[in-house]
Amino acid sequence: MDEEASIPDIIHGHGEPTTLSELVSALPIHATKVNCVHRLMCMLVHSGFFATATKLHGDKEEKVYVLTPSKVLLKDQANCLFPFVLAMFDPALMTPWQFLGDWMKGEKLTAFQSVHGMGFWDYMDQNPESKNFFHEAMASDSQMMNLVVRDCKPVFEGLNSLVDVGGGTFPHVVANLLESSGNLKFLALDMFESIPSADGILQKLVLRAFGDEDCIKILKRCREAIKSKGGGKGIIIDIVINEKKDEHELTEAKLYFDMLMMALASGRERYEKDWERLFMEAGFSHYKVRPIFDLRSLIEVYP
Repeated sequence: MDEEASIPDIIHGHGEPTTLSELVSALPIHATKVNCVHRLMCMLVHSGFFATATKLHGDKEEKVYVLTPSKVLLKDQANCLFPFVLAMFDPALMTPWQFLGDWMKGEKLTAFQSVHGMGFWDYMDQNPESKNFFHEAMASDSQMMNLVVRDCKPVFEGLNSLVDVGGGTFPHVVANLLESSGNLKFLALDMFESIPSADGILQKLVLRAFGDEDCIKILKRCREAIKSKGGGKGIIIDIVINEKKDEHELTEAKLYFDMLMMALASGRERYEKDWERLFMEAGFSHYKVRPIFDLRSLIEVYP
């Protein structure tokens, strides 16, 4: 990962609102690009990413920049999303968007495969830098589980055991992890074949990466793995599109992620009726959906 200071880190590290000249002096840019930084900040302020204020410098007022939502990109803060944003701008992920038209005319499963000659997961295995970006992005996103546990404690009450299914999808992901210890175990298993038995089966942003047929296979394995049929359940953290209840901007963001799944993987984002069909076909009896934070919902699904 690039260790150069980001604009949010520079403003935060300055300890107070930052002028353009102070920002430029801290950035590793050429002197001819100073006006470009000003233009960039104008756009970012207008979009709400930063805010401006004024402060006295001698007898003159100067415009200064302050953090707003950009705080989530501070590298030394809990729940930092900087690795996630960095991964989303990896050229390997950006390039397929330029060839959607060509992909639509061909037989390749995804635009990613059309551009790179292989599927997303195979590409990650063969390109360590992109793979590292991706796994750091998933790790940073997983910090949000702290918020889930804090805000949804009743969901986990009564569960004596919990299996987190996914972690990169396939057995090789845990091959180099440390040995299991205490009540935490790492198991290299194929979730399409078997899932360890537990009271709760957790999946975070897993099923969105797969088509319906594969999702049903995974969900059937989850149902089989639920230990306590009376109180056990599956816990799915994923996107649920709801145009009737969500604000316009929220639906728009979810639909953009659906385009991302279309371009990169074989999966999709789903409406509640789509989730319901998957659950019923996998043999579950009923489910409950609750929106939690950002774009995600928590779905409890019962055998």
